[in-house]
Amino acid sequence: MQWKKRIAPSQDRISTFALELSVPQTVAALLIQRGIEDFHSAKEFFRPEWTHLYDPFKMKDMEPAVVRIQNAMAQKEKVMIFGDYDVDGTTAVALVSSYLKDKITEVLPYIPDRYTEGYGISFKGIDYAHARGITLIIALDCGIKAIDQVAYAHSLGIDFIICDHHLPGLELPGAVAVLDPKREDCEYPFKELCGCGIGFKLIQALQYRLGLPEEVLHSYLDLVATAIAADIVPMVGENRTLTYFGLKRLREQPRVGLQVFTKELKRSLGVSDLVFVLAPRINAAGRMEQGLSAVELLMSTEMETALPIARSIEFFNSERKSTEGRITEEALQQIELEEQHTNSTTVVYHPSWHKGVIGIVASRLIEHFYRPTIVLTQSNEVLAGSVRSVSGFDVYQALEACKETMIQFGGHKYAAGLTLKPEQLTSFKAAFETYVSQHISPEQKEPSTVYDLEVSFSELSPKLYRITSQMAPFGPNNMRPVFVTHQCRDTGRTRAVGKEQAHLKFEIMDSFEHHFTGIGFGLAHYLPEIKKQNPFSILYTLEENEFNGQTSLQLKVKDLQFKELKNPHEM
Repeated sequence: MQWKKRIAPSQDRISTFALELSVPQTVAALLIQRGIEDFHSAKEFFRPEWTHLYDPFKMKDMEPAVVRIQNAMAQKEKVMIFGDYDVDGTTAVALVSSYLKDKITEVLPYIPDRYTEGYGISFKGIDYAHARGITLIIALDCGIKAIDQVAYAHSLGIDFIICDHHLPGLELPGAVAVLDPKREDCEYPFKELCGCGIGFKLIQALQYRLGLPEEVLHSYLDLVATAIAADIVPMVGENRTLTYFGLKRLREQPRVGLQVFTKELKRSLGVSDLVFVLAPRINAAGRMEQGLSAVELLMSTEMETALPIARSIEFFNSERKSTEGRITEEALQQIELEEQHTNSTTVVYHPSWHKGVIGIVASRLIEHFYRPTIVLTQSNEVLAGSVRSVSGFDVYQALEACKETMIQFGGHKYAAGLTLKPEQLTSFKAAFETYVSQHISPEQKEPSTVYDLEVSFSELSPKLYRITSQMAPFGPNNMRPVFVTHQCRDTGRTRAVGKEQAHLKFEIMDSFEHHFTGIGFGLAHYLPEIKKQNPFSILYTLEENEFNGQTSLQLKVKDLQFKELKNPHEM
């Protein structure tokens, strides 16, 4: 694995800023790396406030959106809340539906079927709305390119409000309002909201216009925080503020539908729990069955209503994991049989593979063969595929170069979807392999990780841990600080631990003979080399360890190298 170092600020800047804030120089350096370079921005960063959120009416089309919903309230119209089947979409539908249910005569939540309708606004969904007498559809986490669908709905007398965060095309749909900060003509200051985040800005604007108390909106922030974490949007600006208050809500007063999955946790809930505990379960409904059950769970107000839905979702999640594991094994066997292991790409196909998990399988395959990967399955008369890429390689451009060999594709730099005719598979595989092999760099063929600072163990203190913990919530663009220490040696007590003896319990010292303990999961294969007393560098984060009622700092070691880094790449 390559280690890449973030660009370090100058020592003068670090020293000056550390004095200004009265913090260790290590903290000052970490803040400057994150673009925080004065007292005011540091105060906002460490102390998120509700007032840090922007006025929702700064978003283009918010005024007509609010007016249209107020008209629907006055005219006693029926309204459909339409959203994507992933976590961002289902949380957004639950949020807006919950908010409007006592303000609108009839609110109909709707999640399209992944298999019969596919991604985005569907004609089937519009027809269903028309049959139910719906006259307004609020679309969340989708719709920015649904020009034909919105025009069709208009012909049936149905208006649209679109709340999306994906990049618009050259033309916008003819909706009453298109809320998307990524519109070129939108001056909203924060561009990185997720779909549920934009849904929240919509209800925030409605709450202001209706003259209702802001405090009521806090009850929806657990949904927003879950969506932000699951959608892997940058954990900065409004996203960080919303997640900060959303986690507070989840810890103190979680909604029933989320409580069923978090009540067994023995620790304070964090972003990683949203990503690895809540998100897979909410996603499982849309992957394996019907995403609407996730919305029903998230809107539940009584435990007796929530529990049966939660049990079925837990079943779907277990089924998802089992299916994903089986398909991954079958795909690895296919790679071996077809002798693909020397390729620059992975492209695998089987008609029976479950469409709901092929994206996850693509990510799993990258863990085995680090290269752009496509997993395909049969979907009606065509082949449908999920595409995943590696750090730095633009897979969307690769697909663009191969567009003559497929029906259609869409997505972004690191993830995409595509459809092919069965007879196009051979030519597509060849074209994709040729493009990638010619354009991928040697550096992109190897996994990499980014670290912040090189430190000695003497710099690691409870005060440093306490302050860096206040940099949470962590996520993209604000990751937990990662450190490197060079010239480490075993004290003689480093050992293999765990059921399979696969992990390392470190007891080491640095070149100044400062001692530290740590844990390294899956690193036991390094033990023989460590025992030779050869010096090594470690890459790690800091964490607290509780044992026998005592709390101490320990290193969570992510990787180690036996040669000191020579001119590490700076990020």
